[in-house]
Amino acid sequence: MIRMKDVLEKKIKNILLNLGIKNPKVILDYPAHFEMGDLTTNVAMAYAKELSKEPLDLAKEIVSHLEAELPSLRIEAVPPGFINFFFDKEYFEPKPLEKINILKDQKIFVEHTQPNPFKEFHIGHLMNNTIGESVARIVKANGAEVKTCSYHGDVGLHIAEAVWAIQKGIDLKQAYAYGHKAGESDEKVIAEILEINKKIYDKSDAEINKSYENGRKTSLEFFGSVYEKLDSHFDYHFYESESGDVGKELVLKNIGTVFEESDGAVVFKGENFEPKTHTRVFLTKEKLPTYEAKELGLAKIKKEKWSYDKSVTITGNEQDSFFDVVEVAIGEVFPELKGKLHHLSHGMLKLPTGKMSSRTGTIISAESLINQVKEKVLEKMNSREEVSRMPLDIEGTVEVVAIGAIKYSILRQAIGGDIIFDFDKSISFEGDSGPYLQYSAVRASSVLEKAKVSKVPSAIHLDIRCPSGWQTTNLEKLLERFPNVVEKAGREYAPHHIATHLIDLAGEFNSFYATHKIIDKTDKTSPYKLVLTNAFLQTMTTGLNLLGIKVPERM
Repeated sequence: MIRMKDVLEKKIKNILLNLGIKNPKVILDYPAHFEMGDLTTNVAMAYAKELSKEPLDLAKEIVSHLEAELPSLRIEAVPPGFINFFFDKEYFEPKPLEKINILKDQKIFVEHTQPNPFKEFHIGHLMNNTIGESVARIVKANGAEVKTCSYHGDVGLHIAEAVWAIQKGIDLKQAYAYGHKAGESDEKVIAEILEINKKIYDKSDAEINKSYENGRKTSLEFFGSVYEKLDSHFDYHFYESESGDVGKELVLKNIGTVFEESDGAVVFKGENFEPKTHTRVFLTKEKLPTYEAKELGLAKIKKEKWSYDKSVTITGNEQDSFFDVVEVAIGEVFPELKGKLHHLSHGMLKLPTGKMSSRTGTIISAESLINQVKEKVLEKMNSREEVSRMPLDIEGTVEVVAIGAIKYSILRQAIGGDIIFDFDKSISFEGDSGPYLQYSAVRASSVLEKAKVSKVPSAIHLDIRCPSGWQTTNLEKLLERFPNVVEKAGREYAPHHIATHLIDLAGEFNSFYATHKIIDKTDKTSPYKLVLTNAFLQTMTTGLNLLGIKVPERM
C-alpha cells in the first residue's frame, strides 16, 4: 500500500533536486498539535541557506510546486518555514491494518532473557524478557524473518558454588547465594568449589554429575514454565557448556593474529583493533574459557545454526564494556560478522525497596513480583466491579492484567534507563498503564458485542464510507498514524514508541466513547462509528500484542 507520506517525501525530494540540492534528505513528521496539520516538514529551513533563500520563501516555492501536482491537497507554508499538510476526511477512513515491509528480506536473530541454571529467575530477567520479546515481535511486524534464542550459563564458578551448596543439603533456590557467601572468605571452601568446577567441566565425578544434571534440568524446566506464563517463545536455546569448548578452540587457533599470550593467560588487546576498547582475558592461566571466549564460541554456533543479517543481543547495561570488546574480537575472528552484531542494553528494574543481588540472596523473583501485582489487581477489580460482572475465569484475567501491568511499566519508557516499579500506578485503570489500555480494548469489544445484538448494519466491517456531514475526529488521525509508529519502533528497536501511541489512542477512543452515542439504529452515522470502534479494537489489540500484552475477554 502506497502511503501519502511516501508520495510526499518522493515529490519534495525531486523538487529539491531540481532546485540544485544534491542528495536531499526529506523527513515528514507529525505536528505537535492536530490543528497544525496531519504531516509537517522543515526541509525549507534545512536547505534555505544552501540555496541562498529565506526559509519561508523556499517553503512557499515548494508548496507552489506541490499544489500543481496535488491540487486536491491542502498545503500551507508557515513561519519560520514549515510546510504543513492537511488531508480530507476520506483519507482517514479506517482501513485494514497494512503489512509493513521496511525490514523485508532481513534475517534478524534476537537473543534475550539468558537466565542461568541454579539461579533464580529474577525481575532483571523479567525486564530483559519483556524487552526482548517485544523487539522480536516488532521487527517481525516490519517484515523481517526473526529467530529468537536464549543463552544459559550452565557451567562456570557460579554453578560450582551452587553444586557445592547442594551437596551440603541446601535447597536449589538458595544454593547459589549460600555457596557464594561461603566461598568469599574460607580458603578451604574456595578450594573445594574450584575442584568441583573442574570436575563439572571434565565430568569426572558421578556424584557431582548427578547433582549438576538434576539441578540443571529442574532449573530449565522452571524457566520454561515462566516463559509460558509470559507468553514468550524461543526458537533456540544455547548453553555455555557448548560454547566454551568452541570458543577455546577458536582462541587457540587465532593466537598470534587476534589473541596473544600474557602471563600464561590468553588475552585480546582490543585497543590494538579499536582505540576505544581495552584488553580482556579470553583463556585463564589454566586455559579455561572465560565469558569472553564463550561469547566467541556462541557467535560461531549462532552463525552455523542460522545465517542472519543482524544479531541483536539484549542485556543489562552493566555488560556494555564486555560487548564493546567482545564484538570487536568476534569481528576479527569472523570478518563476515562485522557490522552484523548489535548490543541493545537496558537499565535495572527496581522496587521502591532498592537494588537486588543474586549473590547475597536479596533478590526479587519474577514469580514473586507477578504474584504481588496479581493481589493488587484483584483488590482493584473487586473494588470496581459487581460480583455478577466479574469474568468467569477471574484467576486467568487477573494474571493477564498483572503481567500486562508489569510489561507496560517496562516498555513505556525508552530502553536504557533504570525503572522503579510503582505498584499503584502500574495497575491503574485510568491513565498511563497497561490495564488502562486493556480496559479500553475490552470496552470497545463490549460495544461491538452489543451492536451485534442491536443488529446495526455493517457493525464490524471496515467498508463503510464517511457519512455526509461527518467531521473527522482525532481518533481517525491516530489510527492512520499507527503503521508509521510501528515502522519507527522497528527501525530503532524501540517499543516505547508504540506504548506512547497506544496511550494517546486509548485516550481519544475513551473521549469518543464519552461524547458519541455509538449504537443507535436511528442514527445514519452509527454504522460508521462502529467501524471506528472496530478499527480501534484491531489496532489496540495489534499494538498490545507487539508489546507482548494480551487483552482479556472481560475486566
